[in-house]
Amino acid sequence: MAAGRARRLLGSLWIALLLGQPDPAGAAARSGSQSLLTGSLVRTFTPFYFLVEPTDVLSVRGASVVMNCSAYCEASPKIEWKKDGTFLNLVSDDRRQLLPDGSLLINSVVHSKHNKPDEGYYQCVATVESLGTIVSRTAKLTVAGLPRFSSQPEASSVSKGSSAILNCEVNADLAPFVRWEQDRQPVLLDERVYKLPSGALIISNATDTDGGLYRCVIESGGTPKYSDEAELKVLPDPEEPQDLMFVRQPSSLTKLTGQSAVFPCVAVGFPVPYIRWTRNEEELITEGSGRFLLLAGGSLEISEITEQDAGIYTCIADNGNDTIEAQAELTVQVPPEFLKRPANIYAHESMDIVFECEVTGKPTPTVKWVKNGDMVIPSDYFKIIKEHNLQVLGLVKSDEGFYQCIAENDVGNAQAGAQLIILDLDVAIPTLPPTSLTSATNDHLAPATTGPLPSAPRDVVATLVSTRFIRLTWRTPVSDPQGDNLTYSIFYTKEGINRERVENTSHPGETQVMIQNLMPETVYVFRVVAQNKHGPGESSAPLKVATQPEVQLPGPAPNIRASATSPTSVTVTWETPLSGNGEIQNYKLYYMEKGQDTEQDVDVAGLSYTINGLKKYTEYSFRVVAYNKHGPGVSTQDVVVRTLSDVPSAPPQNLTLEVRNSKSIMLHWQPPPAGTHSGQITGYKIRYRKVSRKSDVTESIGGTQLYQLIEGLERGTEYSFRVAALTVNGTGPATDWVSAETFESDLDETRVPEVPSSLHVRPLVTSIVVSWTPPENQNIVVRGYAIGYGIGSPHAQTIKVDYKQRYYTIENLDPSSHYVITLKAFNNVGEGIPLYESAVTRPHSVPDPSPMMPPVGVQASILSHDTIRITWADNSLPKNQKITDARYYTVRWKTNIPANTKYKTANATTLSYLVTGLKPNTLYEFSVMVTKGRRSSTWSMTAHGTTFELVPTSPPKDVTVVSKEGKPRTIIVNWQPPSEANGKITGYIIYYSTDVNAEIHDWVIEPVVGNRLTHQIQELTLDTPYYFKIQARNSKGMGPMSEAVQFRTPKASGSAGKGSRPVDIGPDYKPPLGGSNSPHGSPTSPLDSNMLLVIIVSVGVITIVIVVIVAVFCTRRTTSHQKKKRAACKSVNGSHKYKGNSKDVKPPDLWIHHERLELKPIDKSPDPNPIMTDTPIPRNSQDITPVDNSMDSNIHQRRNSYRGHESEDSMSTLAGRRGMRPKMMMPFDSQPPQPVISAHPIHSLDNPHHHFHSGSLASPTRSYLHHQVSPWPIGTSMSHSDRANSTESVRNTPSTDTMPASSSQTCADHQDLESTTGSYLANTQEEDSAQNLPTAHVRPSHPLKSFAVPAIPPAGSTYDPALPSTPLLTQQAPAHPVHSVKTASIGTLGRTRPPMPVVVPSAPDVQETTRMLEDSESNYEPDELTKEMAHLEGLMKDLNAITTA
Repeated sequence: MAAGRARRLLGSLWIALLLGQPDPAGAAARSGSQSLLTGSLVRTFTPFYFLVEPTDVLSVRGASVVMNCSAYCEASPKIEWKKDGTFLNLVSDDRRQLLPDGSLLINSVVHSKHNKPDEGYYQCVATVESLGTIVSRTAKLTVAGLPRFSSQPEASSVSKGSSAILNCEVNADLAPFVRWEQDRQPVLLDERVYKLPSGALIISNATDTDGGLYRCVIESGGTPKYSDEAELKVLPDPEEPQDLMFVRQPSSLTKLTGQSAVFPCVAVGFPVPYIRWTRNEEELITEGSGRFLLLAGGSLEISEITEQDAGIYTCIADNGNDTIEAQAELTVQVPPEFLKRPANIYAHESMDIVFECEVTGKPTPTVKWVKNGDMVIPSDYFKIIKEHNLQVLGLVKSDEGFYQCIAENDVGNAQAGAQLIILDLDVAIPTLPPTSLTSATNDHLAPATTGPLPSAPRDVVATLVSTRFIRLTWRTPVSDPQGDNLTYSIFYTKEGINRERVENTSHPGETQVMIQNLMPETVYVFRVVAQNKHGPGESSAPLKVATQPEVQLPGPAPNIRASATSPTSVTVTWETPLSGNGEIQNYKLYYMEKGQDTEQDVDVAGLSYTINGLKKYTEYSFRVVAYNKHGPGVSTQDVVVRTLSDVPSAPPQNLTLEVRNSKSIMLHWQPPPAGTHSGQITGYKIRYRKVSRKSDVTESIGGTQLYQLIEGLERGTEYSFRVAALTVNGTGPATDWVSAETFESDLDETRVPEVPSSLHVRPLVTSIVVSWTPPENQNIVVRGYAIGYGIGSPHAQTIKVDYKQRYYTIENLDPSSHYVITLKAFNNVGEGIPLYESAVTRPHSVPDPSPMMPPVGVQASILSHDTIRITWADNSLPKNQKITDARYYTVRWKTNIPANTKYKTANATTLSYLVTGLKPNTLYEFSVMVTKGRRSSTWSMTAHGTTFELVPTSPPKDVTVVSKEGKPRTIIVNWQPPSEANGKITGYIIYYSTDVNAEIHDWVIEPVVGNRLTHQIQELTLDTPYYFKIQARNSKGMGPMSEAVQFRTPKASGSAGKGSRPVDIGPDYKPPLGGSNSPHGSPTSPLDSNMLLVIIVSVGVITIVIVVIVAVFCTRRTTSHQKKKRAACKSVNGSHKYKGNSKDVKPPDLWIHHERLELKPIDKSPDPNPIMTDTPIPRNSQDITPVDNSMDSNIHQRRNSYRGHESEDSMSTLAGRRGMRPKMMMPFDSQPPQPVISAHPIHSLDNPHHHFHSGSLASPTRSYLHHQVSPWPIGTSMSHSDRANSTESVRNTPSTDTMPASSSQTCADHQDLESTTGSYLANTQEEDSAQNLPTAHVRPSHPLKSFAVPAIPPAGSTYDPALPSTPLLTQQAPAHPVHSVKTASIGTLGRTRPPMPVVVPSAPDVQETTRMLEDSESNYEPDELTKEMAHLEGLMKDLNAITTA
């Protein structure tokens, strides 16, 4: 332990010294010379780097050259040289030798046209045995060619004080060796005489001494080479101005940072021009600038160039009369520079390491890596990551050495290196984990202590094998079965390769690992080693695992080319790519307009495709992806091509004419709209003619000039002009003709205009509107008007406007300020006499500080399906709410949907507003604000209102008919709700017929209750076409019918012959009465009029007989109970005051007022009016007027239709509908005086939940006793138990304490009866519980007992389940006598009948209703009622037999 502590102490001291050592620039190694440890425990980094590296050299033939190089290391390095990548053999070379410091000396450079042995790239290589090798940057040796003149001086002349340039162009290598002679004497260069880098000579501010013979000389060693001589003459100053022109313009340059650049710029002219420069359109300050210098003649020199100096430089020559300019671009390049150099790394074998290297430069440098002087070739274990970094996977001992990052671009190269030392596994890495170590290596960083090591992990298996990853699991070693403190290292390598990699588990005790980034279809060898605090233990046995083969996708298609074939089409071609293990199936060609971000694609089978419909003269990019059976392959690179140009597709814009004088007109225009040029606009074509003639004159203009002066026109003549744009392809469409007339005589412009004839000003708060009229003398040209204005003085600001303008608004003025305004007309001579005016701007209006009070009490009253009245009160008005001022109100409204924020508004001058045009059955919110003058209130609190429902205004959608599987005679009708339901859909009616042209009342009707969207119809004829229509219904009535849908039932699949029983008759089937009817309820043969008369008489006689029998029976039973009831009434209700007396009771007469039989409709409208409204119920006339012979079947159909659900799957049969007959029930005893009998529908009393429909309640405080009537088929009499249950449910109805169950009929004698209620026993069938029947009212003219006949219920009139559930007979309130006569329309479906009066009574008192119920219980015992019912059924059977006969 003591030895371990001493070792760690020494290691810490070594680290401190290592971190404190200075860092030499460019060093590959950073430490080591001061290490305290020299043994094999920790080897130290060795400083090994270049002191001097070779640089680029320019030489001439025959000269001597030295390429400098010097390297530093503790052990003396061996220096060698490479030329163009090959080592030089300097031992036997007599011209090239190695100097003692390592530099290379080349004596007498050899260079000829065909032999250039010395020119090339040189690199210095330094090696230290047993340590490694480093290489320097590469340096270029350039040998200047033979002296050659590409241009020579020419004779010229120069004016005194002007500038001259003498050309002497030589190859760039020799330009530094050029000098000039004047009259065979060397020319002295100074600020006035300057030699350009190209060799040309500039002489500025010429004097007489500058005249003479000039020649240039190339002195590159050896014999000088002379150019021809040229004479320069100096002329006296010219007397007349000379045009300004450039004799030398700047040309674009590319330079390196730190170099100098010269932009030549020489201009001549008289007066002598002045030269100035701009960079990127900003003035360049050359005076006093250290880096920007103006040379002779105006040339610009930039020294010590930086990246910021790049840009467009413009030379501007100005001599007062004219200005010319020339441009050139400076591009700045940057040699590679290191932002981050590689760092030295310690590592163990099998580790993964990363050498980091970040470089910058312009152009962007490329990076390559060198190990010990040899190029690192990327492989599975040596990888370039993040563009510049070198990753080495699975280190082995031979990876030790020096690694160098070499960065290179077009303008230079640089190198930086680092050392890698691989330590023994038992030696800890002596530094904290640097960023260059991957996560797989961190567990090696802690030093180990002595102690027992773990044994080998057991049962290493690969539990998951993929193409590029494998999951390994194992069990803990035998030596440590718990294994909680063990970590594991997984070593793996490709089979046959000795380079092993390592991956470590992330948590102690973890016994699985995922090895990633493997190669597909490759065999790997894995072994696992456990580690505890003492170190690594034994290795497990090797495990061989092969990765899965990878699906091979196609590579990129080679040689993709795109060429424009027309202005709107491009042809793209390519070659077949490598496809791996699958043939190419097709290609996908992607293309996109440049500047857009949406790519389009097209499938292609071959190797070329032409895309049409592209935009003209527009750049597109194209790429191709090949597909094989595995999917898409690698995309090609984008190729960019521009479609061909074409003539412009639109005319120029905004053509305007300006008459200049009697003989010329100026035209101005704008280019065609962007996107219509179809190419580069090369010019414009102008056509003009006299309006009186058809022949025209054409004048073309080159370039992009957007104006033209047409001269030589006739006086006082009207001309028409049109302009067209030109491209290289031709002329585009022309503008419309635009006309203007030349002046009769030329206006005078030798003097200024006269004063304008008038000036008017109109002040506003922050602006003044100025208007004027032109001068009275119209013979003087007016080019425009100058408006001056200011506070107290008109000279503060001036605005100029066109001569055609007659008014102008001066903006941004101060309120309440006194402005003086002046107006002057001007032309090219000058400004005329001014006209003055003054104005004071208006003051700011101060808003009233007190805001208006918002309206209150906003209410919304619903008037109809599309109209709501909004009313409100205004607290700022007097108490009488009378509006006497000019205030108005704004009403706003919108549908109450959170997403809807769009309001509609309207103004009103009263305290109410009628909002119309609303949607039916829609909730709206309303608010109001008041405005008075400039004051407005905030919005009031909102009021809400829902418009009434309206009949559906569109039919059901998507009607489909399908046959039911296995039941060919049953079909299923499906549909979707109408798009304009205008309320809650309460049902549908399905019409069907075999004749699409039949009258609608001859179609068969199928009702559907509720909002179901499917229905089944049975018992159809096989192999028959049927037509179906559907109609939706809400509480307001029926909507339009859908279009007829045809469906043919399938042919018979079985062997059933004619008349055989259908195979799909369901359990609900009821045999029809009167087999003579057709299967669908259509009449068979007509009955003659005699038979019809017999039927009518028989029905009347039988009805009278039944009524007489019932009446006799009732009167006999009444007397036996009256005494008991009277006693009970007195005992219970003795304290009540009665209007009548029991002695006034008379037995009611039997009288049937058939002419007063009415239907009481059920209205679901949310009207708060307690008087129920009427709703037209479509009915078939046969129900009321039995004239047509089809009455029988139609009644059967309809009565069955309103029964509701025949079965759970909502199937109905026509046969069942024909079997329906009304069953007559005895009414409860009713009471005088003046009763009005009402039969109200209710739910089945067997149903424990009784709902009251709002339309059936006279008011929220009144309650009717509702009994549901559902006629059952004749021949199916109601059993005794059914009636008992029904009666029992009435008996068990809860009642309040004030309504004793023993109230007798005589008790009711003293009640103030408004009406009594007749009720039918409810059908106890569960499926009928949702039915709702209309109320039949009989209003007798005498106090007679009346027999209420049940009417056929309307379709879809079901109870709304959303209404509150109310127990029967629990509400009590005084009955208010409210009578109202309404009309209800009873007629055929789709046709109406004249209205008949309906009496809508008030509700009876609850106690009266209770007494009526109790009276019925006491009068009719179950046994007697059964007998009466059986007798009635017999009578009805006889009647039915007569009818069918």
